[in-house]
Amino acid sequence: MKFETYTQAVSWLFNQFPSYQNNGASAYKPGLKQTMDLLDFLGIDPKNMTIIHVAGTNGKGSTCSYISSILTENNEKVGLFTSPHIFDFRERIRINGVQIDEASVVHFCQRIIDLKLDFEPSFFEVTFAMAMDHFQRNNCSYAVIETGMGGRLDSTNVLQSTIAVITNIGLDHTQFLGETLPEIALEKAGIIKSSQPVVIGQTQEDIKAVFMQKAVNHGAPIYFADQENWEILNSLELPELQKTNLKTALCALAKLKISFSEETVTKAITKLFQNTGLFGRLTKVHENPFVYLDVSHNQDGIRATLKDLDNFPFNKLHIVYGASQDKNVPEILSLFPGKAAIHLCEFQNNRSLKKEALDDLMQSDKRILSVSANVNLRVKELMEKASNKDIILVTGSFFLLADVDKTAFNA
Repeated sequence: MKFETYTQAVSWLFNQFPSYQNNGASAYKPGLKQTMDLLDFLGIDPKNMTIIHVAGTNGKGSTCSYISSILTENNEKVGLFTSPHIFDFRERIRINGVQIDEASVVHFCQRIIDLKLDFEPSFFEVTFAMAMDHFQRNNCSYAVIETGMGGRLDSTNVLQSTIAVITNIGLDHTQFLGETLPEIALEKAGIIKSSQPVVIGQTQEDIKAVFMQKAVNHGAPIYFADQENWEILNSLELPELQKTNLKTALCALAKLKISFSEETVTKAITKLFQNTGLFGRLTKVHENPFVYLDVSHNQDGIRATLKDLDNFPFNKLHIVYGASQDKNVPEILSLFPGKAAIHLCEFQNNRSLKKEALDDLMQSDKRILSVSANVNLRVKELMEKASNKDIILVTGSFFLLADVDKTAFNA
């Protein structure tokens, strides 16, 4: 097989190897041996990079982006690996904000084909290897790596990180990681390495001991970011959840003994999208009425988003919500305010909760005013009818945001 175009290579990536982003549970392949073998065959050895490894239930991507943006403003060469992507596969792999180029994606996929491996690596394993190869070839001094899921058996855990960061723990992906918070915490704590510092973003009393014991077992100094004070946070206009993620990032950089000024942090926030591509974290894309795009997709994320919205002045809240089939949608809907107008939406990815199930939900909740198969038509109609001081929140899944036409907004 010979790839001639980027489209061919990406199509092969998604079709040849099962992708959790597209297929869900059937694509999950825990374990590290295949990843280690793949990196070895490709000659990838990131020993010259400082590895910052980030796990957690919510806030991983934001925390990675804050760390990366601050390092970028410190004039470092920073590789950033995150998932999933929203609009383009190349969003997952960036250096100082610049996505991996199409030619490099094509070349790497061709290398995998030409290796004629005696095992079939997963989509995530190939993508992770591509990222590390790209960072190594471009002589990055830092690599900021977000786990795909969990930690202990996540492909990214083959790396010998310089610091481990765990943002928080919530009940998500329980079919893989455990049914209780302590069980999930133990999986996430698997990224802690011997003698290397670990930063915990949020102190949760019922699982604090899990992290403390794991750190002791590995001789790893442990820090809880929310117990530290950063005065700069008081002057920043950020949603509270993002302040929490930024505090975690600042704590991690401090424990690495990386110096940065308040001016650097401010510039890093101002240029966050440019430096990292971070998008969909209560991102305002329109005014009069206000339209916000947000990728909160589990109970804890939705709670945090709604808490931040409480600080915004508005008349009425319209929620356009779409979910994957593995989410506890009734429980998430119960979190939405009683006066909110809810509109349920399918998305194009095959993991979407389908119209029949959405219709059933509509019958049981009078707040649900419509079910739609096209998020752009629904948002357009709401924008035409809403008052200038209303908020339209599009949320629930990365896949729903992937269907959104950004060119329709002018914020």
